[in-house]
Amino acid sequence: MTKISKKNLLYRAQTIGNIEPIEYMIPYPNTQSLIEGQTIKFGEKIIYKDYGISNKDLYKKIKQTANWLTSQRIKPKDNVIIEKLDFPQSELILLGLWQLGARGVILENESLLIDKRLSAKKLKIEKSLFEKIASYSSDFIPNYKALLSETAVNIIMKDKIILLSHYGLLVNTNCLLKILDIEPRQSFFSDINPQSSSWVVIKLLLPIYSGCMYSKNDPAITISYNKLGKNKGFLIRNDWENLEDFKSNHIGICTENSAVFCVGRRPLHLTDFKIYDKTIWIKGHSVMNGYIDENKMSFKEDYLVVKK
Repeated sequence: MTKISKKNLLYRAQTIGNIEPIEYMIPYPNTQSLIEGQTIKFGEKIIYKDYGISNKDLYKKIKQTANWLTSQRIKPKDNVIIEKLDFPQSELILLGLWQLGARGVILENESLLIDKRLSAKKLKIEKSLFEKIASYSSDFIPNYKALLSETAVNIIMKDKIILLSHYGLLVNTNCLLKILDIEPRQSFFSDINPQSSSWVVIKLLLPIYSGCMYSKNDPAITISYNKLGKNKGFLIRNDWENLEDFKSNHIGICTENSAVFCVGRRPLHLTDFKIYDKTIWIKGHSVMNGYIDENKMSFKEDYLVVKK
């Protein structure tokens, strides 16, 4: 009997029903096109209300950031550490990296060491990123555009490095947007720090994809790991072994599924899961690109098996 490779097993886990990942239509061929397309769609509409930044302004700053990153000798496919900076500077760094075809490296804990198999660069930001990029052109034509299937971010955890694709992150965001039913111009806030894939999907991509206004001042919707207070919002939980305790406004997180796998007990579109004690079996289009050590991947019945 021929042994099935980990790569093929992973692809099976990324396929749900008879729908293979490539068959699900993301309306843009890559992340650069997504950002450009949403900029055109929402144009002068404000995206970061507290800073007076429109979608058009954001796109200009992304291209300025890409030019600055190029001056720092960052090249396509480079892995670059995302540091915790004042909003929206960390967000601009990652968006700028994607604009030039590079990849982000996100540390779950700042004290973690990075596996030598993942060569990562660190930026020198001694003052405000806005000051850094101010003198750079807002014209930027990328020499390389990453494919949707390529790695967008590397998540560094204590015992593993998770590789997440542009496709998985965009699908996860798109499906989350549909289940939350966020509308353009609706106000939204999240206090997630750049230490997880949840930050990428919820805080960075969701406002761009939805066309909502990001603001901490009396938002209509808040998404947080912390208590929600009086505002309508959603509580993020990564204790999926306690799924029976999830309420309708609880968002379940599994990094191996790019970020979100359920809202309440309801799975995202194009996601399927089973939970057995402290093990989650996950399947669908948001499933990760793999671990840097592929031997750590485990599969059962075409599901990716993730242990606590």
